[in-house]
Amino acid sequence: MFRTLIGLALLATALPAHAAAQDTLIAPRAKGSLKAPVTVYEMSDFQCPFCRRFALETFSTLEKEYITTGKVRWVFINFPIMTLHPNALPAAEFAACAAKQGRFWPAHDRIYDTQEQWAPLKNPGPFFVAQINSLGLKRPQMVACLEHGATRLAIRSDAEGALRSGATSTPSFYVEGAMIVGAQPLAVFRHVLDSVYRAKKR
Repeated sequence: MFRTLIGLALLATALPAHAAAQDTLIAPRAKGSLKAPVTVYEMSDFQCPFCRRFALETFSTLEKEYITTGKVRWVFINFPIMTLHPNALPAAEFAACAAKQGRFWPAHDRIYDTQEQWAPLKNPGPFFVAQINSLGLKRPQMVACLEHGATRLAIRSDAEGALRSGATSTPSFYVEGAMIVGAQPLAVFRHVLDSVYRAKKR
């Protein structure tokens, strides 16, 4: 049913196994109930313009219709493609450091909202540091986390898991053994999520 809309993942179980092993790291980047019958792993790059379009134009509707209703648990997976987006890693590190303070999603939103400002910078670090106070983050902990690259290995692990799942571009969405590729229209996500949800509830 889904083959016209999605490409099957190369290794269908790689990403969930990776995620389960790192649940304490993933929990701050997840939305929705652990009991939700459907889990979506969003593999995104903060500097990717298509990821930004999805975040700003599509995700809020999916959150209202599927996440808050208990149908879907949504997990953000870092997949910075630095050959295309040299500032993707600093952005991911900022969000990951914010996650340590339980503020991943506000940081996520701010990063995408301001992408056009920081993406062309040679050094985006000062821009991100300037966001700390307005996001309600503790400055000493954030600065220490960023300066020591405390989240870099976790981000690399995320990216390796995304590759094992079959993702080759961003955004990609791993949905119960299959992959939606690209910032598809809302109707595509609804069709896939509704179909998978119905199949899970049988």
